Amino acid sequence: MWDYSDKVMDYFRNPRNMGELKDANGIGKVGSMACGDVMYLYLKIDPKTEVIEKATFKTFGCASAIASASILTEMVIGKKIDEALKITNKDIVEALGGLPQAKFHCSVMGSEALEAAVNDYRGIKPEEKEELEGKLVCKCFAVTDKLIEKVVRENHLTTVEEVTAFTKAGGACGSCKEEIKEIIDRVNSHPCCQI
Repeated sequence: MWDYSDKVMDYFRNPRNMGELKDANGIGKVGSMACGDVMYLYLKIDPKTEVIEKATFKTFGCASAIASASILTEMVIGKKIDEALKITNKDIVEALGGLPQAKFHCSVMGSEALEAAVNDYRGIKPEEKEELEGKLVCKCFAVTDKLIEKVVRENHLTTVEEVTAFTKAGGACGSCKEEIKEIIDRVNSHPCCQI
């Protein structure tokens, strides 16, 4: 059994804002059934103010995925979309009172779902999104170099194992581990990332 905080268990057992939002004007989907986690985030955004009025989710996954999506909906309601986009996976983990390291990828899915829903609202087409997301590094879990760079930078990661915990990349066949290490080294050698 995972060592979940009381808050994670509360959001898992009593999810807030769960279900499809019929009048959503921004819908984000991340993950895939092939890797075991799928998250949908539905947003109702006021087009005049760009304030998120409603947010709901549907998630197929573990307690961490459900809790991450649930608390994220509460975190974004009432915020302008540009303010909501500043929410990182680290913010989600902190709001939940922590997650086991092997479940950090669930919080990353939350921040990715938010970006995907906002992209949908803004009319960014999937092919444009792919261009923004970067080159596929881990084919097993469909993880790109841009996502790896982002989680390394935001969470000060230094090992392939940490990247795997945050993204699942490298967690199956392992053929991408060398490329993941190169990305870690490149990001951490950049002056803005020095701690």
